[in-house]
Amino acid sequence: MLDVESFVHSLHQPRVQASLAVLAVGLTLVLRSQSSRLSQEQKVIPSPRLTLLPRLSDAETADLPYPPDVLPGARDVSSPYGSLRVYEWGPEEDLWGRGYSDTPCSLPHDTRLFATAVLLALTSSSLSWTGTSTFSLVGYSLGGGIAVSFTSYFPRLVKSLVLLAPSGLVRPKNISATSWLLYSTGFAPESLLIWMVRSRLSSSSSATPKSAAAEHDPVGELPKLDEGRGVDQTILSRSRPGVTATAAAVAWQVNYHKGFVKSFMSSVRYGPISNQHDDWRKVGKKLAAQNVNSDEKYAAAGLQNGKVLIISGEKDLVIIKNELMEDATEVLGANNVRFQICDVGHELPITKSKEVVKHIWGFWETS
Repeated sequence: MLDVESFVHSLHQPRVQASLAVLAVGLTLVLRSQSSRLSQEQKVIPSPRLTLLPRLSDAETADLPYPPDVLPGARDVSSPYGSLRVYEWGPEEDLWGRGYSDTPCSLPHDTRLFATAVLLALTSSSLSWTGTSTFSLVGYSLGGGIAVSFTSYFPRLVKSLVLLAPSGLVRPKNISATSWLLYSTGFAPESLLIWMVRSRLSSSSSATPKSAAAEHDPVGELPKLDEGRGVDQTILSRSRPGVTATAAAVAWQVNYHKGFVKSFMSSVRYGPISNQHDDWRKVGKKLAAQNVNSDEKYAAAGLQNGKVLIISGEKDLVIIKNELMEDATEVLGANNVRFQICDVGHELPITKSKEVVKHIWGFWETS
């Protein structure tokens, strides 16, 4: 066994010193190479706002499946994570890597990044959304899970919370084996997984209503369609009646937004889809405190409605109504939540927009 004194003495031997010098040079070269690779790595993938729109005529832009002016009040917010598209009539924003928002490559698309997106939209606005000017937050599907997470950390900013078929409490047993494999990490090369997900998104966007409705997948890429009038025939904006909620919009993003598939995969891997019970319980505790105290300090602490409104689809194959009602009641508290059910699937805010708006408006007026 080599003791410390012998080891120190060996360091002064010419051969050992030469070997250490070679090793040090090698490590330096490796570190420099790694540093160079990291510095050259693309940190943000630009959206079609920069990669496609400048090459299109006005007529070609207007004919896109998802035109940049289909929703009112559009503006683009610059940030260290890339540009974020915000539509200030709510406000609402494209998620990272969707629509006309860039894709931050080096960060997981989790609740931290999504909360940053909300704060970027609020703080970059010329309107006051904070202080005494709190706002009502409405979240649909993955947006519902994001809304709960945001509210759990910033309850003072949120006057009321409305969730439409929200993610966050999806039971793991409902996630298909295919999805577990596609959105896991480490078992297959990332390039192969990206190719597989891209192919799946492309095939889903061309699926018929029957085949789309038959896919029971809580992380499905497209809203499921009911019998009769489906998502493809639903007008997105009264000012643009020719633009509908068509699956072609997804296909367009797959083909022309270079960061779409990566953002989608990261959102499924790290986003608030399942196991978000702790954040939901935080909101429940906040509501419970509001409901037993009438002091001004509690009235000014957010969530003045005293309840969360959850609107679910009776035929939803993505967010199962009975499971959602059971789990949400358990984490929020029976006195802190109100449910409304629409006779429709997961696409409820699209095909049943008037009914959904009626429920939301009634909640705001009576709370």
